[in-house]
Amino acid sequence: MDDGRPAPVADAPVIERAGHSPAEVALRVERAFDHIHATRMQDMPFVNAALRVEAVGFRRWEGRWLGVLITPWFMNLMLLPDEPAAWRHVRYGDSLGYLLPAGVFEFISAVDPQLGGYQSCSLFSPMFEFGDQAGARETALAALTALFDADTRAGVEGPGTPMNVQLVDPDAGPPAAAGAAQPAAQPAAPVSKRDFLRGRWSSRADDAAAS
Repeated sequence: MDDGRPAPVADAPVIERAGHSPAEVALRVERAFDHIHATRMQDMPFVNAALRVEAVGFRRWEGRWLGVLITPWFMNLMLLPDEPAAWRHVRYGDSLGYLLPAGVFEFISAVDPQLGGYQSCSLFSPMFEFGDQAGARETALAALTALFDADTRAGVEGPGTPMNVQLVDPDAGPPAAAGAAQPAAQPAAPVSKRDFLRGRWSSRADDAAAS
């Protein structure tokens, strides 16, 4: 089934900055996925016609651009290059687990002819639980807020982590030069997106009060 995601490629690209401002990055993302919507997603049964492509809340984070992409068929967290030296490239289709204040989130590497290389973490798919664009945007912004809340704790139920997932520590510095010895990949414990996104998180204060 064609879900609109770009097909994997084998060769590693030259990493280039996705943009110099949040507005520039958002515009590039929207143009790329508007094209996918117009050329590949018309009349697909899993497309919510009440929604449109919109890039929400992009900000710089640890040398990368991070935001949410809303489309009529999915909502994803998106990572794109800002500082090329900070970008961790893996084979397209493979995963990286990024440590954020709310926990470890698993991102899949992909590429688009217009957008270049990016990494995405699925939040919702399909999108039929959203009746309008405003509701989808509100959820996207709430997810971003919770993502950076150190007191956010997602539930433990959720998908497992494939063995090829590498945990990226944002404090580890730039990647090693090609050919240099690499540390062993650390197993990641991804946050349950179902609990996180549907508001079933609790603060450490709640945990302390219950103990």
